[in-house]
Amino acid sequence: MSRAQRGTPGTRTGSRKSSEAWRNWAGNVTARPVREVTPASVEELTAAVHSAAQDGLKVKAVGSGHSFTATAATDGMLIRPQLLTGIRSIDRENGTVTVEAGTPLKRLNMALAREGLSLTNMGDIMEQTVSGATSTGTHGTGRDSASIAAQIKGLELVTASGELLTCSEKENPEVFAAARIGLGALGIITAITFAVEPIFLLSAREEPMSLDRVLSDFEELHAENEHFEFYWFPHTGSCNTKRNNRSAGPEAPVSKLSGFVEDELLSNGLFQVVNSIGRAVPATIPSIAKVSSRALSSRTYTDIPYKVFTSPRRVRFVEMEYAVPRAALVDTLRELKSMVDRSRLRISFPVEVRTAPADDIALSTASDRDTAYVAVHMYKGTPYHRYFTAAEQILTAHEGRPHWGKMHTRDAEYFTRAYPRFGEFTALRDRLDPDRVFGNAYLRRVLGD
Repeated sequence: MSRAQRGTPGTRTGSRKSSEAWRNWAGNVTARPVREVTPASVEELTAAVHSAAQDGLKVKAVGSGHSFTATAATDGMLIRPQLLTGIRSIDRENGTVTVEAGTPLKRLNMALAREGLSLTNMGDIMEQTVSGATSTGTHGTGRDSASIAAQIKGLELVTASGELLTCSEKENPEVFAAARIGLGALGIITAITFAVEPIFLLSAREEPMSLDRVLSDFEELHAENEHFEFYWFPHTGSCNTKRNNRSAGPEAPVSKLSGFVEDELLSNGLFQVVNSIGRAVPATIPSIAKVSSRALSSRTYTDIPYKVFTSPRRVRFVEMEYAVPRAALVDTLRELKSMVDRSRLRISFPVEVRTAPADDIALSTASDRDTAYVAVHMYKGTPYHRYFTAAEQILTAHEGRPHWGKMHTRDAEYFTRAYPRFGEFTALRDRLDPDRVFGNAYLRRVLGD
């Protein structure tokens, strides 16, 4: 039994009336819950949910706040899971690890590395909690390996009735099929069991490349690399590309000096400065974009997975990301570039492109189709509506599915057409949470009521 299950001596649930607003990482979502709870055990969490339901309060759990949507916002009871952290168990024979839901991905990755284990794939940041990341469909890039949620082998879920469900392919399989990406609509996840494997090395190759070449060679670049992604700089024809592939070694990590220059000084420090200039004087952005696209040089390095897949992201922004059929990516990017070139928009953030294979999760953006992701960003405090609206028109025309944790304007009517198994998910929600204890305005919009 874990410490989170037992509770900590001298620690109680931490229920209190809330007088402070909660804000997400980007600062674009604010909520004012009337009650906050920090449970130290599954039992305390279950009791808190039961108490809130009796008092007629909606309940939402919040992780690190890295979603740009209001998926975790509530004016009822806000559950903070920071005491529900740590690894419960490691099963080396079956290749799994069970971890408390409030554990940050960073802590999980570091703990697994110490045990000689790793997730197969991951996103490019690791500040989120495991439950928050999986519930909104956080993903990296991969030819064969899919999102973090697709690596789930089991989970625990507290339902609106206070029942603790253990879910897997064999136990409560219909809940397992949906709750891996559940948007917090089916209940509150208390623990997740992930598939893991012996730790391995990845060799990363980063280099500039023209957008024309990336698009003309995209299928080849995708087929030849386990993990391929690129960043296109609007107002230019330039990209930065990254190819990650498994390596027999030897380990050759980025040097401390190179890491500081590339990842901190250029990618964060200087990028913060140039974005601040661009926000103040938008006319300078096209020139800044040309400089930014040439700032990062080619490099190769080999390291353990989380040190290759993830990067620090200290410059704050807002983001919209859509998943389109992979076969539609090249046309989508060409239309996006043409729109930017024709417009008077000034965009200082690169467009990020990644891929994922089809999976079997009901609300996964890669559900039942090979997928490419197109993410558009704007620096925090910069007007973004015109850019995001124009981009969204292009992305939805290509049957795009928005990332659940990133900005979009789609609703349940759209998702009924976009997801073949959307009805399965909403029917399960009706069964598990008929009174919408876990509901909020965002879920009313995207799931219906």
